[in-house]
Amino acid sequence: MERIAICPGSFDPVTLGHVDIISRAAKMFDHVIVAVLINFSKKSPSFSIDERIDLLKRALHGINNVEVVGFNGLLADYAKERNALALVKGLRAVSDFEYEFQMALTNKILNPELETIFLTTSAQYMYLSSSFVKQVASLGGDISSFVPECILETVKDRLLHIYQ
Repeated sequence: MERIAICPGSFDPVTLGHVDIISRAAKMFDHVIVAVLINFSKKSPSFSIDERIDLLKRALHGINNVEVVGFNGLLADYAKERNALALVKGLRAVSDFEYEFQMALTNKILNPELETIFLTTSAQYMYLSSSFVKQVASLGGDISSFVPECILETVKDRLLHIYQ
């Protein structure tokens, strides 16, 4: 049986921290589905769903067991539909844990077969978030240490123009 995991997120934009978690999950599972979600608790995204999928595909190029898809709906149901046995979530700090723990418990009730695995981010990315990237880029700051080089110009150009 193929071991399938889902790495869900809004990825607006994808960061090196996201790539770190996804690439580590790809070593643990046979197939990793990166599910780009529409997050209703966040403001309108800086990048459309199609743009975020494209950025992720570019950033994850060369990791052969990763699939990037758009997704809307209940994650627990989608996991069941795709025969995923686990969700992989990255944790930067204790503050991330409370929300992610609540989500894990909710998903477990909705899909009792689904496990949630928490991966702590690598130390060099503990501070990094998409919101942080947006803020720095919008003020003309250097985001080359925060996003993959292959998408740097696309992200920089978009964020500089949106927030000026």
